[in-house]
Amino acid sequence: MFDLDEQKMQKIVSSFQIPVKPQVLTNIQRLMSEEFPDINHISHEISKDVGLSSAILKIINSPLYGMNRRISEIKQAAMMLGLKTIEGLVTALLLKQSFSGDASISLERFWDDALDTANAMHFIGDRVKSDVPVDMLFTIGLFHDCGIPLLALKYNDYKDVLIRANDRNENPIAHEEKAYNTNHAILGYFVATSWHLPRDICQLILRHHDHTYIEQGTGDANELAYCVLKAAENLTENVKRYANSPDWPHIHRDVLSTLGISDEDYRDLVDDYMQVYEG
Repeated sequence: MFDLDEQKMQKIVSSFQIPVKPQVLTNIQRLMSEEFPDINHISHEISKDVGLSSAILKIINSPLYGMNRRISEIKQAAMMLGLKTIEGLVTALLLKQSFSGDASISLERFWDDALDTANAMHFIGDRVKSDVPVDMLFTIGLFHDCGIPLLALKYNDYKDVLIRANDRNENPIAHEEKAYNTNHAILGYFVATSWHLPRDICQLILRHHDHTYIEQGTGDANELAYCVLKAAENLTENVKRYANSPDWPHIHRDVLSTLGISDEDYRDLVDDYMQVYEG
């Protein structure tokens, strides 16, 4: 399912409206690639976009980030959270802004769910193994399903495909393949690579429904990020819809084991997240 043929990849890319990477992200990535990234230059570049900087500050000041004082400036946020985390927030929020048009699903609801998953990843990452790559979690959370709006913008019947998958409590990958000869994981991978996201994040987006991803059990940063994503997806479903995500029954034991937490620990996470989410 995840062995991509180069020619097939190019054919798929050409048939979809892949959003163009914004210039502000190109500028920030260039500044971040310097040997010694300058926090003042990067903060200034972000602050020039009032809407973007306001969205970042709104997220950082939410209860999920647990700041003990209000953050009012991007530079202050970068000093508190680190430049890589801020870059991840910028990338994810710019992605959200890049999709528009008449879609067969509610894009507003889609992005609400994606944002909740991203926030849940941050919440979990703060509470499990110290070697979880927290600076990449928000980007993965908001980016991982970004192929879904591409399908919804192109196909009028895509909502029906999602409904069929939901009725069977299955992730939509196989249903998408049957209907369109591609799936949202592949399309999300295209978006991530065209936006020059780190290779590890691109691969994780491509394989985020692959139940064999953690079979090797190395416990490296990529496996930890995958497990935080799957736990966050399920946590979001638990809190918002009182249900489990379609993938959870197949992988939850391996996910919890990799994260070093028990079923009881996970239930405590759900309770704690419920209080923060509803508060």
